[in-house]
Amino acid sequence: MTNDEGMTKSEVRNARSDDSFWDDGAGVVREEAETRLVYDLEERTAPFGEAIIDFAKTIPQKPVTNRIITQLVGAGTSVGANYVEADDAVSKKDFLKSIGTCRKEARETKHFLRMVVRALPELKPQARTLWLEARNCI
Repeated sequence: MTNDEGMTKSEVRNARSDDSFWDDGAGVVREEAETRLVYDLEERTAPFGEAIIDFAKTIPQKPVTNRIITQLVGAGTSVGANYVEADDAVSKKDFLKSIGTCRKEARETKHFLRMVVRALPELKPQARTLWLEARNCI
């Protein structure tokens, strides 16, 4: 059974738990877009990957964070790479496979952003911005 947005019950539950992690208890905060959203996903995912790289450079190298940094950069930059691959697909099956991988990488990016915040709570504001963009890519 799915809801109105086409999400399964487990996806809805996961979305709620993801959102609750970022809630600081201040209630709902509406964030206004600073600029118009770009709907060309290739032009949107490339700067996202670049922003992930820039963010990863700000994370101190420690035994706990080294693996998280590697995973975050890998997943965050793969979103755009898999979208480009999907855009060049030669069949519907190939397209769906690549887009599916793109979604998985975006979800994985969200996960590792959450792990960064757990390791370094002071990076939460920057991680939240990237987390919201990763969520929009899904």
